[in-house]
This record gives sequence, C-alpha cells and structure tokens, in this order.
Amino acid sequence: MERVTETPDDYLAAQPSPLREQLTELDRLIAAPMVGLERVLWRGVFWGGTEQAIIGYGDYRVRNSRGKEVEWFLVGLAVQKNYLSIYISAAEDGVYLSKKYAATLGTVKVGASSISFSTVDDIDADALVALVTKARTLYPDVR
Repeated sequence: MERVTETPDDYLAAQPSPLREQLTELDRLIAAPMVGLERVLWRGVFWGGTEQAIIGYGDYRVRNSRGKEVEWFLVGLAVQKNYLSIYISAAEDGVYLSKKYAATLGTVKVGASSISFSTVDDIDADALVALVTKARTLYPDVR
C-alpha cells in the first residue's frame, strides 16, 4: 500500500451515485476533527491480498508486523465489495478504539482496527466523530 498522486477529491468524484454521496458524507465527518492533518489517497494490495484505495487522514510512523518502521494513516476510509470500512489505527490502554467503543457506533461490524457497515445510516455520526477526535488526541505527533 502506498500513497498516490490521485487526490481524495478526485477519487470521491469518480465513485458512482449513491456511493459517492455516502463516501463524501463520511469524508466530511472524518476530516472535520482531522483538520490541518494530511488527507491522501493510498492504493495497493491491502490485508487479505485485495487491491484497494483508502483515503488516509493523518500520517505517522509505525512498526509493521515484520518490525519495519513504515508510514501509515491514523484514520482510513475505504470501499469494500459489499460494505464501507473505516480504519482507526489508534489504541487506548492496549485496545484498539474501534473495539473499545464498538457498542456506541451503531449497526456495524468491528474488527481489530476496522469498522464496517452497509450504509452511512448504519453508523452513529456523533460516535464516529468522537472516536476520530479521540484518536487524534491520543496521537498528537500525527501530521
């Protein structure tokens, strides 16, 4: 997975309706508490071996599973085959925020750092914004 020159806005504009409107709303919700931080498009083979595009918000250095330090996003927004996903790469007390606050997020499926749902109406917007805000607060060195 790597940063690409295509902008998140161009990526969003290229999506078919009504997906475009849902992604644009999620982008708006996530970008508000991440204002001033990088917002870039990442493309490449992601977990599970599938080719994906992810809008990344905030940039920081992290050690991957092989112990190598890599550049990564704090929050990510992606389209999967049958659902939308938000990735929050932040933990509190050793627990990913998505797991810790899963009960507040609405009708979603939660993985370690992922939140998946069918439509934007399935996720509680206020809880999402609070989670993204918490992630930014926990990781003040994100740029």
